[in-house]
Amino acid sequence: MTTTTLRAGSAPARNAGSAGRGPAAARARRKRLLHWTAVHAVAIAAALFFVLPFVFVFLTSVMSDEQAMSGELWPHEWNWSNYATVFTTPGFLDWWKNSLMYAGLGTLFTVCSAIPVAYALAKFRFRGRRTAMVLVISTMMLPPQVIVIPMYLVWAQQLHLSGSLWPLLIPMAFGDAYSIFLLRQFLLTIPQEYLESAKVDGCGEVRTLLRIVVPMAKPGIAAVALFQFFYCWNDYFGPQIYAAQNPAAWTLSYGLESFKSAHNVNWNLTMAATLLVMAPVIIVFFFAQKAFVEGVTLTGVKG
Repeated sequence: MTTTTLRAGSAPARNAGSAGRGPAAARARRKRLLHWTAVHAVAIAAALFFVLPFVFVFLTSVMSDEQAMSGELWPHEWNWSNYATVFTTPGFLDWWKNSLMYAGLGTLFTVCSAIPVAYALAKFRFRGRRTAMVLVISTMMLPPQVIVIPMYLVWAQQLHLSGSLWPLLIPMAFGDAYSIFLLRQFLLTIPQEYLESAKVDGCGEVRTLLRIVVPMAKPGIAAVALFQFFYCWNDYFGPQIYAAQNPAAWTLSYGLESFKSAHNVNWNLTMAATLLVMAPVIIVFFFAQKAFVEGVTLTGVKG
């Protein structure tokens, strides 16, 4: 009889505790839901703010000549042939090839030349190291427009390389100040013990760089490569100076201006060409954004 009474009395106690926890848990769930909704609503609004211009360019690119820029936002017919028209425009495919060559070789030259210099400035101890770093940083503060005239005279009159992209590519094989600085900041985060262990095992400086430092510095190298690729792909000033007199050497960024002038009333074709110019950059960043963000973040850990 006693046991039955205790069991019967314990049930209301458990029910009371559950009833007390129920409203509190429900309020907590509602609070988390409201917080999630508020945070994601702001994120969605910000995403729409950046995405809508691209959506407008895409929708205009598949409109007809009559509907483009008429105030209507949705195409009556999806004219995918606009992209074929752009690609078959004389010179457009050559501009693509030139841009790929410029961006690809420029990125390769910059990364290969910046890694040894950044490694020396980050890990070597030698007289004048700080002075060398100050000189590297000081070159970042010098606008390219300041030296464009003497550099053009050297490349055009002395070396006779005007009308091509080589005056822009060759200097990249000798280092880039921003890439050296960014890589140097990343290499400072690599513990010195790893390098000393490699040297104890018999590795020289070159082997240590290739076997230890480069694999550990992949995020920083990826960030530098992406920065340089974007710079070369979007560069308008350089091709305008050195390749303007030779249409066969034009890049997409410079050729797009000529395309727009020739099709200034065909906004659908202009938008299609613009989207084709932007597409490689968007695709590259989409697949490499993790390494890019990680490399940029870690470069500021140690100065």
